Amino acid sequence: MSERKSPGAAERLARAADEVFGWSELRPGQLAAMEAVMRGRDTLAVMPTGAGKSAVYQVPGLLLPGPTVVVSPLIALQRDQIAGLLGHAGAPEAVAVNSAQAAGETEAAWDAVRHGDAEFLFLSPEQLAKDEVVERLAQAAPSLFVVDEAQCVAAWGHDFRPDYLRLAQAAQRVGRPPVLALTATAAPPVREEIVERLGMADPELVVAGFDRPNIALEVRRFQDDADKRRVVVERAAAEPKPGIVYAATRRDAEEYAADLAALGLSATAYHAGLTAGERSRAHDAFLAGDTDVVVATSAFGMGIDKEDVRFVLHASVPGSLDAYYQEIGRAGRDGGPAVAVLHYRPQDSGLQRLFATRAPDEDTLGAVAERVHASDAPLARDDLAKETGLSRRRVTAAVNLLEQAGAVRVEDDGRVGPVAGTTAGEATARATEEALSNRRLEESRLAMMLGYAETTGCRRRFLLGYFGEPYDAPCGACDTCATPSAGDSVVEGVGDTGGEPPAHTAAVSYPAGTRVRHTEWGEGTVMSEEGDRITVMFESMGYRTLSLAAITGKGLLSAAPPPAAS
Repeated sequence: MSERKSPGAAERLARAADEVFGWSELRPGQLAAMEAVMRGRDTLAVMPTGAGKSAVYQVPGLLLPGPTVVVSPLIALQRDQIAGLLGHAGAPEAVAVNSAQAAGETEAAWDAVRHGDAEFLFLSPEQLAKDEVVERLAQAAPSLFVVDEAQCVAAWGHDFRPDYLRLAQAAQRVGRPPVLALTATAAPPVREEIVERLGMADPELVVAGFDRPNIALEVRRFQDDADKRRVVVERAAAEPKPGIVYAATRRDAEEYAADLAALGLSATAYHAGLTAGERSRAHDAFLAGDTDVVVATSAFGMGIDKEDVRFVLHASVPGSLDAYYQEIGRAGRDGGPAVAVLHYRPQDSGLQRLFATRAPDEDTLGAVAERVHASDAPLARDDLAKETGLSRRRVTAAVNLLEQAGAVRVEDDGRVGPVAGTTAGEATARATEEALSNRRLEESRLAMMLGYAETTGCRRRFLLGYFGEPYDAPCGACDTCATPSAGDSVVEGVGDTGGEPPAHTAAVSYPAGTRVRHTEWGEGTVMSEEGDRITVMFESMGYRTLSLAAITGKGLLSAAPPPAAS
C-alpha cells in the first residue's frame, strides 16, 4: 500500500518544537524520524550522543493522542529525562514507575496517566515484565512505544538486561502502538538485530553520521599494569575538566578515584555496588559541576546529559567497539575539543573474554528446559525460578536463548511452554548451540576492539568503518595521523605509524555493505575496507578481517544475494 505523509506534518512538528521546547530549528535526522512516527510507522533512529535523540519522541508525543511510553534502562536516566521535559514551561507532565518509588508516588503516576494528565510515562524493561504493569498500560492505550538505548536489545547488550528481549511481547500486549527505537550505537548488524528482536514492521531507518570530529582519538599501550595505572592517573589529572575514567571492575574504580583524590582533585567512584543513594549523589554532583572526574564502570553514563565533558579515558579495553563508541560519545557534546584515550594492555582482554561467556550454561538451560517440558501447562517465569532454584534474571536469560533456538514457545501473557515434538534434551542442545553462536559473535566484537587498539592506520577510519561509514584517511586528529610536534611524547607500543596499508586491486570490489559468501563461513556483509584487507560480519562467525590477497588467490569469497525481505 502506498504511504503518504500527514498533511503539514513537518510544519506542525516544527511549530510544536518551537512553541513548547524553544527549538527554533530541527536537525534533518530528527525531523525525518519524527515524520515517520507521525505516520504511525515503526522507526529506528541511530544518532550520535548529543544529536538530540530524545526530541524524536518528545515532539510527536505532544501531537499524538494517548500517552507515550518510554522504556529507559536506568532510574537516574529516567529522572534526567523527566527533569529535562519539566524544564520547559509548556511541556506536558511526565511521570515514572520504578522500584525506587514509594507506593503512593507510583499510584499518583498511574492516576496521572489514566486521567490524561501525563503525556510521558517512563518505565524500565523489568517493570514491563510485570503483568499488573502491562495490564494498566494497556488500559491507557499508548500512542507510541519508545525503546531508549535500544542497543541493549542486541546480542552485545541483552545479557546486561535480559528483559529487553521481552519488549516486543510487551508492545503487543499493550495494543502494539508504533515502536520507536533510539540508539547512539548500532553497526548495521546490530540495527538488523534491534529490528528483529523488537518485532518492528518495515521500519523507517534514520541514521545520522557517526563521526565526531571534535574528539581526538588516541591509544596508549602498556605491558606493565603499574605503568598503565600511573599514566591513567597522570592524564586524568592533567586534562581540562570535567572528565570520565572508565575502569573494568568496581575495585579498579574505587582505587583510581582514591588516587585522583590524593592529588587534590574532586573525584568519585561510580559502580553498581554502591547504594542507589550513593549513585544518585555521584551522578548529581557530576552534572552540577561539583566533581572533576568520575571513575566508573560501564554502569555510568548511559544518557548522561552533560555537554562539557572534556575527556573520556579508558583504563582497560572495553568488550566491543559498540560499547567504546557509546562511552567516548559522552565527551565534547558542546562541540568543543575533547579527547578519548584507550589505555591498553593486551592481557586486559582476558577479563572481557570472561564477560563474553556469561550466557546461561548447559546445566542452567537444561534445568529450565526440563521443568518446562515436565509441566502440564505453560509456566510463568516466576514459577520457573522457584521450581529450578535459579534467579529470575537467569531464568529470563535461559528462556530467551531457548526461544531464540526455537526450543520453547512464549505465550502472549509471558508464560513458557514446550515446542511440540521437541524433547527437553533436544531443547537444551539447540539452546546450547545458540549460546555458542552468541559467544562467537561476542568474541569477534572483542577482536575488532583489539584491532582498533593495534591498528597502525587511521583510527577514525577504523572506528567509522566498523559502523559501515566510509572515511577518507588521514583524519589529522588521531595519534596515528597527527604529526608529532616537538616535545610530544610517543605513544607506548603503537610503533611505526606508517599510515594506511597499500590498497589491493580487489578492494574496489568489496565496498562497505556488499553481501558476500565465504566457502567455509557462509554469508556475511562487508563492514569496512582498509587497503589490503576487508572486515566482514559473518552470520555464523561474527566479525572476521580477511586478507584480500588470500581470498582472491584462493577463491574463498564470492558475491551473495541480498538477504530476503522478511
